[in-house]
Amino acid sequence: MSENRYVALLRGINVGGNNLIKMIELRSSFAKMGFGDVETYIQSGNVIFSSKQTNKAKLTSLIEKALSDAFNYESKVVVVSGSEMERVVAQAPKGFGKDPEQYRYDVLFVKEPLKTSEVLKEVPTAPGVDAVAAGDHALYFRRLVSKATQSKLNKLAARPVYKNLTIRNWNTTMKLFQMVNPTP
Repeated sequence: MSENRYVALLRGINVGGNNLIKMIELRSSFAKMGFGDVETYIQSGNVIFSSKQTNKAKLTSLIEKALSDAFNYESKVVVVSGSEMERVVAQAPKGFGKDPEQYRYDVLFVKEPLKTSEVLKEVPTAPGVDAVAAGDHALYFRRLVSKATQSKLNKLAARPVYKNLTIRNWNTTMKLFQMVNPTP
């Protein structure tokens, strides 16, 4: 049985001095869980790994419990397969990520079993500033740089649905996609 590649997107680590986890310790923890080819990307909790396990709910549960125990915090993780990351990139709205001088681009990854269509209804937007669209596994949020202070994205943190999301900017999303789907 071949191993599948995944990205684990950890919520709330190394942010504002809370839940500080060194990447070497995070990689070690994933290796102890039995995962192979473990890599991390930047300090915000992005782990790429291989596993024979194909049930994402089981993977997520295993990772959350192990990290909660190892690092003494309530771990929340969104697990995305390599093929799902491929769809996340492919389903981005036309032009998304192409004009960083004018817009900031973020990808809101949705923790299963929640659906992107459910989350879309909860995401606040400022007319003329923000735009949001849904794909199968993520939402795509774009906001004008010149009016960034008027964006409603920061209001999302006050909503209950926020606990089931993790946000990465477009550049990070693209790098994770490349790491989980390396070209031969």
